[in-house]
Amino acid sequence: MPDYDASDSLSLSGIQHFRFCERQWALIHIEQEWEENVLTIEGNQLHERTDDPFIREKRKGVLYVRGLPVHSSKLGLTGICDVVEFHNDENGVSLNTEEGKYLPIPVEYKRGKPKKDQSDILQLVAQAICLEEMLICRVSQGSLYYHEIRRRVDIEITKELKEQVHETARRMHQYYDRRHTPSVKTGKHCKSCSLRHICLPELLSKESVSSYMKRMLAE
Repeated sequence: MPDYDASDSLSLSGIQHFRFCERQWALIHIEQEWEENVLTIEGNQLHERTDDPFIREKRKGVLYVRGLPVHSSKLGLTGICDVVEFHNDENGVSLNTEEGKYLPIPVEYKRGKPKKDQSDILQLVAQAICLEEMLICRVSQGSLYYHEIRRRVDIEITKELKEQVHETARRMHQYYDRRHTPSVKTGKHCKSCSLRHICLPELLSKESVSSYMKRMLAE
């Protein structure tokens, strides 16, 4: 598969949206629809505290860089890593203004708790792929920090996960190039979706308008 031009890049964070719901991704990234709810507001506030590009610190041989811009021409994705930890390692790469060599570990912050699906994991793996491509190194591990449980979950960056990311990115580009918004697939995830009142999954699942209005008024 040929590399993508910078002008064709899609948002890396869209990986999480796409895996959660392909229709939600299309409404946000193709149709430019967005609606805040409590979950998105809390998530934005959490990322405001971590995505500060002016915060850079070093502790015990580990360099912490926040809000690091990353991209991949192979995936056609661009985004920002919440935090990248650069660990001192003789098998790593050289960094400007730093002595020694370092290996990067991306750390993504999430407001909730670990999900049953792989949407968060694949977003993290996409960041790892970007770092590998930019720094010419191997990223074997990343971490997800979940604010609700106050715990960090370490993720091994495997070949299988990378293949899933490449396939997901390919499909995202296919939809975007065609300006295709998939039809709705309703499920429990619809209740927590920030675009529920724009998508109207109940109506699009061919429920009658009168039935939908009666049920909404009864809730």
